[in-house]
Formats: sequence, structure tokens, C-alpha cells
Amino acid sequence: MSFSHNRKGKKRAFPLEPLLLPQVPRGNYLHFQEEKQRIQLKKFLLHRMFLVAKTRSNVEKKDIAEYYEQVFQSILKHHLGEAVTGLLLIYPTSFLHILESSNGTLFRILLDYLGHEKDETEFFIQEMKIIVISHNIPTRLFMQWHVSAIKVPVMYLDDVTQSQSLKEVITDFITQIHKLSLYLFKTIKVGTKGPGDNLHHVAPDLLLPEQIIKYLCESEEFMDPATFINMYNGPIHVTSDSEVVWPAPSGF
Repeated sequence: MSFSHNRKGKKRAFPLEPLLLPQVPRGNYLHFQEEKQRIQLKKFLLHRMFLVAKTRSNVEKKDIAEYYEQVFQSILKHHLGEAVTGLLLIYPTSFLHILESSNGTLFRILLDYLGHEKDETEFFIQEMKIIVISHNIPTRLFMQWHVSAIKVPVMYLDDVTQSQSLKEVITDFITQIHKLSLYLFKTIKVGTKGPGDNLHHVAPDLLLPEQIIKYLCESEEFMDPATFINMYNGPIHVTSDSEVVWPAPSGF
């Protein structure tokens, strides 16, 4: 009886080790990505698109710049998305356009161009081609959207489009544009008007000749906006191995 009495009077001892261990907060990859997006103040994934196009010989820089400014404002007014940043280099009869924004905004910029191309017989922007699209870029190269006119012709010893393959031309194109973008990223301060029309003075070695821009516009290897949008909207048909039956069924 005394043994039973002692068991009732003894309190149960709880292990203290789990309580003394430090409680380390545990996260996951989703939380990491959300926090990264929050720090960068990004509501949407960013994409970068490189466009080239020809223009009428009598079109002015102001006309092209105002057209795109109106497109950007209209998109932001009616559709939620990231603001557009980038660089528009206007040559005498062509231009190179770098755009950074959300996927939906870039898509609507192409749609607006197609609307003008369809409704207007002689729209001042012609033969547009998409050179490359970089998806989910980590950061912007441009804090604003800048426009620069290249009016002074740059002299080159030879026409590289005649001596190089398309692969070599596009490699040089992307390399040169990347160097120019990094140069502007380091030199242009936030809130300033940008490089203006003096790029041929401050960075002549970084400018592409207009003959390369026209060469890419005429190349059939690159998509025009209509082809790209049709492919973007088109369904993806995937035929799995289980759907293929051999021999093929036939009716009797």
C-alpha cells in the first residue's frame, strides 16, 4: 500500500531539452521568392524585348516618340501592369527599340502596332521584327524610357552583313546593345532626360550601323508581331506516346 501511495504523490517529470532548444523560423522557396519580389517592388514578372523596324524617310523623331508615349499611357490607364522602361534609338529610316515591362504590357504594345498596320495603308512604322525576348529578368537596365535620335552617319569600313553569317551578325548585335545598355545604366542618373541626341559624340563605338538594323528587318528568320501573337494565342497540341496506336485502326 505504501508503494502505491508513493506513486500517487510523485509528480510526472517532462523533458526540458525540447523547450530549451532555440526555435529557428523555417521558410520555403515560395516565401523566398515573394520576399524578393517585395523588396524589388515588383508586382509582375519583368521581360525585356528587342524590336527593330523601318520608318518612312520623312518621319520625325517627335512623331515616333509621341506615338509610343500615348500607347504607354493608354495601356497603364486601362490595364494594370508594370511601367515601361527602355531605349528607343531612331535612325534616319529605321529604329531599334528596347522595352522592359510586364508580359501583358509588351503584348498590348505589339497589338497596337498591328492595329495601325491593318487600318492604315502607310503607317510610318513598317517591317517590324522581334529579335529576342528575355523572360523574367532579375532587374531593369533602364530606370526610365529614353529616346535618342542618331542623325550623324557613322562611317564603317565595310558592310558586315555581306561578309558575316546571320548568326555572327546577331551575336554582334546583342553584344553591342548589351554594352551600350550597361554604359547608359552607369552614366544616366534617375530623373534626368537621358542621353539625348549626342550618343554619336559620347559613345560612337557603341552605336550599331543602320545597315544592321535594316538587315534584321528584312531577315525572314525573325518573327514579325503578327506571327508572334498568333503563336502566343494558339493552343499547344501535344501528342503523347499512349495516343499513338499501331497499326492505325481501320473500318471494316
